[in-house]
Amino acid sequence: MKKVFKRLKSQKGMSGVLVALLLVIVGVGLVAGLNTALTDMKDDMVKDANTSVQNSLNNP
Repeated sequence: MKKVFKRLKSQKGMSGVLVALLLVIVGVGLVAGLNTALTDMKDDMVKDANTSVQNSLNNP
């Protein structure tokens, strides 16, 4: 990562800014996607756990 930032700092003009902006947009998209995926997985696990508990209580 240090090499990437060093390269961005050394670039002159608008292209460096555009590359940095692109990296920020991609990073935010990855974080948002990961957050959504983990939330969905958590909700599925909670639903499965509740179903298992209810089944075990109904069938002693």
